Amino acid sequence: MKRGVYFVLALIGVLAAIALGGAAVVYGGADDSPGLQGIGALAVIGATAVALRWRGPE
Repeated sequence: MKRGVYFVLALIGVLAAIALGGAAVVYGGADDSPGLQGIGALAVIGATAVALRWRGPE
């Protein structure tokens, strides 16, 4: 049971980071802000890396 709760919380966190990163890329493109696009891309890449490496509680 505890493992499932940790998985759901991790999934929500990763999906939120990907959504915010994607929004930052879109808004950075609309405003011609390469810095915001870079931060958004790093957020998406980082969240994806965390999701792929996450093993949960042992």
